[in-house]
Parts: sequence; C-alpha cells; structure tokens
Amino acid sequence: MDELTEQEVDGFKAVLLAKQQELQAIDALGEEARKAVELDQQSVGRLSRMDALQGQAMAQAQKRQRQRELTRIEMALTRLQNGDYGYCDSCGDPIAKRRLEVDPAAGFCIRCAEGNE
Repeated sequence: MDELTEQEVDGFKAVLLAKQQELQAIDALGEEARKAVELDQQSVGRLSRMDALQGQAMAQAQKRQRQRELTRIEMALTRLQNGDYGYCDSCGDPIAKRRLEVDPAAGFCIRCAEGNE
C-alpha cells in the first residue's frame, strides 16, 4: 500500500474532528434522558415509570457507546499528532486506505483486527 498523502491525512483528520464534535453535541443533548427517574408513584403510573427506567437505561448505554467511539477518535487524533496515523498499532504495517475511508479511527490493519475479535 502506498503511504497516505498529507492531503489524505488532513481529510481524515477533518472527518475525525467533525465526528468528535457531533458525538460531544449528542452527548450534551442526552443528559436529560440519563437523569434519575422520580419515585413518586402518585404522579407517574407504574408502567410509565418502567418506560422511563427503560429509556434511562437506553440513554446510558448510548452514552457508553459514544464514549467508546470518542476514545477511539481521540486515539486516532493522537496517532495523527505523533505521525503514526495509518499504521497498525499491533504489527506496524500500513492500514489500507479503503479501511480508513470506512473507519478513520481504525487503529489496526484488517489482519490484526480480525485476530483481536
């Protein structure tokens, strides 16, 4: 595989930064859904409370998923800063450009990624 050009690296960086901003904005909006559910059975029926608890659990799971993705993006941005972007964290081989186009935060070549699953 040919090494990534500076222009391609800049493009991947822009995509990573945009995704990071998007996830942080979504996270800020979802704060209300993750708040504790009130215990007042008078104002909220049992089924409504169960729905609220389920909604809260789903919001918390989505937050964890966003946090994992944000961590992956931050790691990719660190690799960009260090000049290691586009190379596998495990074997050091170049990561295929098509793989980075699909997942700019990828830290492993396809061979090592399949071995880690």
